[in-house]
Amino acid sequence: MTQTVKPTTTTAFHAQAVISFAVSFGALAVGITLLPVSTWMRSFLAIGLLYVVTSSFTLAKCVRDRQEEANVVSRVDQARLDKLLAEHDPFRTD
Repeated sequence: MTQTVKPTTTTAFHAQAVISFAVSFGALAVGITLLPVSTWMRSFLAIGLLYVVTSSFTLAKCVRDRQEEANVVSRVDQARLDKLLAEHDPFRTD
C-alpha cells in the first residue's frame, strides 16, 4: 500500500503570510486616510479595499476547495486501482 506525504505549511510561512497581509492592508488603509481628497472619495476607496480583501479570501477558499476535491477523487481512484491489483491473479485459471 502506498503512503502519501501530506504537505504542510510551516509556522514561519504562516506568520510571514499574516504579517505581509497586515502590512499591505495597513499601508493602504493609512494611504487612503491621508489622501488629500474629500470624505466621499476616501469612503469609496475604503469600500473598494474591503471588497478586494473579501473577494481575495473567497477566491483562496474556492481554490483550496477545488484542490481538496481533486485530492479526494485521486485517493478514491488510487484505492480502486489498488483493490483491482490486489485481486488480480495472472496465474489463475478459470
